Amino acid sequence: MKNRQRHRGRHLSDTKLFDAEAIEHLRVALSELCWLLSRGYTETSALKLVGDRHTLTKRQRMALRRSACTEQQLRERVPKGQDNLSGEVVGVDGFNCIITFEAMLSGGPILLGRDGVHRDIASVHGSYRRVQETDAAIDAITTLLQEAASVTWFLDRPVSNSGSLAQRIRDKATERRLPWTVEVVNNPDRELAEMTGAIVATSDSWILDAAERWVDLASMFQPETLWLLDLRTLP
Repeated sequence: MKNRQRHRGRHLSDTKLFDAEAIEHLRVALSELCWLLSRGYTETSALKLVGDRHTLTKRQRMALRRSACTEQQLRERVPKGQDNLSGEVVGVDGFNCIITFEAMLSGGPILLGRDGVHRDIASVHGSYRRVQETDAAIDAITTLLQEAASVTWFLDRPVSNSGSLAQRIRDKATERRLPWTVEVVNNPDRELAEMTGAIVATSDSWILDAAERWVDLASMFQPETLWLLDLRTLP
C-alpha cells in the first residue's frame, strides 16, 4: 500500500544535506554556478560542472538550481520587487505560492537564493495532493492579500486536482467576503507574465523576469516552523 504524502516537509536526509557545514559549501557552489550562468553556460551544463566538482546530491543540486540567477537577471529582477499590496491588482501563481507555504508550515527547507526570493524544494510535477497544511497555507496567503484591490488566482489545468484546489480558494474568499477570481488555465505562467499594471505573486524565475512587478509573499510570512537556508554569499 502506497504511503500518501501528509506534509510538504523535509526529507529524512535534509538535516545532513543542509546543515551549517553544508550551507557554507553550497554558498560557494551557488556563487560558482551564477558566475557560469552569467557567462553563457547553459543551466544543465553549468549545474553538472559545479555539482560534480562539489560532489553534490540530486537534492542539493535542485537547491542550487532554484537559487541561481545571472548577474543581468539580478540587476533587472530585484528593482521590480514590491512589498506593499494595499490597493493593488494582484495575480497569484497558485500552485507556486501554496506549495511554498505548505513547505514553510511543514518545516521543510526554504531557500533564500541570490535574488533574495524564498523558494521551496518540494517535488510536485503534474500531480498535486492536498497535505495537512494546505488549508493553513491558503488561509495565510489570503490574510496577506486581503488589502489588495483585486486578486486573480491562476492554477495549472494540466495538474491533477487543480479544480478542487480552486474551489477551496473560492470558498476561503467567500468566507472572508473577498470578491476574488480563481482561474484554472492551461498556461498560468504566460497569463501572469502578461498582466499589465499588476503585481504578480510568485517565485518562478521566468515570471519574475517577465512580469512588470512582483511580490515574494513568503518573505511576509514567518511561521514558527520556518527553516530558512540562506544560500547567498555573505560578507
